[in-house]
Amino acid sequence: MVSAVCFANRRHDTILCERDLEKAEFIRTGRPPFFEPNLEGLLRKTIDTGKLQVSTRINNAVLNSWITFVAVGTPSKSDGSIDLTSIETSSAEIGESLRGKEGYHLVVIRSTVTPGTTENLVKPTIEKQSGKKAGEDFGLAMQPEFLREGSAIEDTLSPDRIVIGEYDKRSGDVLHRLYLDFYKDESPPILRMNLASAEMVKYASNAFLTTKISFINQVANLCEKVKAVDIVKVADAIGLDERIGRKFLNAGVGFGGSCLGKDLRAFISFSRLLGYTPDIFEAVLDFNEKQARHVVDLAEGELGCLKGRVIAVLGLSFKPNTDDVRDSPSIRIINELLKEGASLVVYDPRAIENARLILGENVRYADSALECLSDTDCCIVATEWGEFRRLSPQDFSERMRKPLLIDGRRIFDPEVYGKNLRYIAVGLGPSR
Repeated sequence: MVSAVCFANRRHDTILCERDLEKAEFIRTGRPPFFEPNLEGLLRKTIDTGKLQVSTRINNAVLNSWITFVAVGTPSKSDGSIDLTSIETSSAEIGESLRGKEGYHLVVIRSTVTPGTTENLVKPTIEKQSGKKAGEDFGLAMQPEFLREGSAIEDTLSPDRIVIGEYDKRSGDVLHRLYLDFYKDESPPILRMNLASAEMVKYASNAFLTTKISFINQVANLCEKVKAVDIVKVADAIGLDERIGRKFLNAGVGFGGSCLGKDLRAFISFSRLLGYTPDIFEAVLDFNEKQARHVVDLAEGELGCLKGRVIAVLGLSFKPNTDDVRDSPSIRIINELLKEGASLVVYDPRAIENARLILGENVRYADSALECLSDTDCCIVATEWGEFRRLSPQDFSERMRKPLLIDGRRIFDPEVYGKNLRYIAVGLGPSR
């Protein structure tokens, strides 16, 4: 969605193929089916200029373009392995469309797929359905995406790098020229490699990020046991080491979203298929699941038994600036609290409706952060929305029955908030 809008905004004639009729109609009228900052305005602009068209038929999209990007979902199976059903289906439909098309056409896999998928599944499927040969009649490339939800447009327009996995030089050249034209004089580094290496880059990148997050969370949990130690100060210091870097060193309630956990599970499953045991990745996944429970333990350590306690949870999306609650740490925390018999009131600026589909009526939904705090025994900040940062110590102390704040995202200054209420935070050691 974001890639299509950004291509169209840079004056490339773009066809967005969406087979869900309801979603397609939403997009045609300039309404994105999900929230992403600045996306709606850019979508309306590109629809109005005619640079972005929406089709529900792959055949129409392929016949009227010269590059096809495949960005379908690759969800997890019950065992954690990757489900390539949509990749295979799309490849077959693209192949059928190419059968009746003259001239060269490039197919680019943007979906996250395990190494070997483009070569061993996409290529033979397209060749079978089209009657054409890769490298001669059509090109094939794999270009992993590194977009962060909540910053996807920025990451598309100003990426750290472009990775091109190419079946042959011609395929890579076509895609390379597209991005040189797209970025002009502000082109990021463009790295070219074979298909499997590009597929591996995506998994290795996400596996490293999850490892970095779990590492700092484990250090944070240790900091809580040492007097006056603060993980924020520790992370600031080690982050200045150019070998480490500060990004993804924010201690908190764990990682979530539609990619990191899914991709790590798929990487673990892929490793096992190759006869290799990925001990580090398995430990990262296990630790991340436990981090939600750790936040609940912090509340229990202050309140004792949680049964009957009224607890406010601020934040339902897995990160700010998105309405995505898939694999959200907030949902894990809420489920743990419900197991303990607590009563929950929750609030999120964007994600309430999506959360309601998961939580149902097991929690009470507030219309604002201030309403969420009213008459509660404890507040857990689970997502670092900017709106929450503007809450003052008085907002907590005056509205809560017992002003206990558990800062799961380290968005508040302990010295300021600790003066007016009981303030507990991930990675903050006791002051006395």
